[in-house]
Amino acid sequence: MGCWQGPIMVLACLLLLCPLPSPACPATCRCSSGQVDCSQRAFREVPPSLASNTSALWLRYNFITVLGPHSFPVLSRLLLLSLSHNLLELIHSQALVGLKALQELDLSHNYLTVLSRETFEPLTSLAMLHLGSNRLGVLEPGVLDVLPQLQALTLQDNPWVCSCGILPLWRWLSYNREKVREKSLLLCRVPEELNKYPIMAFGNESFRQCQETSLSAQHYITFLIIGPFSFMASIIFCMLLGSITVVYNNLRREPHFWR
Repeated sequence: MGCWQGPIMVLACLLLLCPLPSPACPATCRCSSGQVDCSQRAFREVPPSLASNTSALWLRYNFITVLGPHSFPVLSRLLLLSLSHNLLELIHSQALVGLKALQELDLSHNYLTVLSRETFEPLTSLAMLHLGSNRLGVLEPGVLDVLPQLQALTLQDNPWVCSCGILPLWRWLSYNREKVREKSLLLCRVPEELNKYPIMAFGNESFRQCQETSLSAQHYITFLIIGPFSFMASIIFCMLLGSITVVYNNLRREPHFWR
């Protein structure tokens, strides 16, 4: 055993001198204990070299315009993601795949005009969502319904279009008032006569006409299918009825036929 003590001691010393490999940290960012701060680094896209143990990621004050499909690696421990104060105009429906543990998402102070429910479907743990100071006029039906854990929502300073298209959002706000922050700042921008009118001040009677006349896409498709068939059927029926009438009249004029 004595002959092995020397090499073993040398190997132990080498292991102590060599530092253990640390998780990747994007260049120019600051990383510490799973928290990655990449704010004000002139990024135009999400940096690719993110460690899998990242728990908080700040990408504020950059020049990111688009989040494409799978913009983030699988970050199963990420709890906070901030993309505020960027130039975001579009978020792909598959951009946030892999962030199932995310609890807070900040998309405020961007240029977003539309959001789809598919974008938020992977975020089953999301509790806080910040959408203030964008260019949202309406929210598609179901965008907020796919977030079962949502507890806090900010929507202020958006150019909301207060027409029938805002009805799904108004319904959600009416049933989830306790989850909406800064409710007094949710103001209409369009039409002009409702400019700066609080959305939460609307009542159910305000949307009565929308509820009575609104038809789903399925209804329109049904009408488009049934309409032409009904038209053709009516023409065939009229031709058949006319033919029967002509034959009947001809038979009445020829008595020898009956004999």
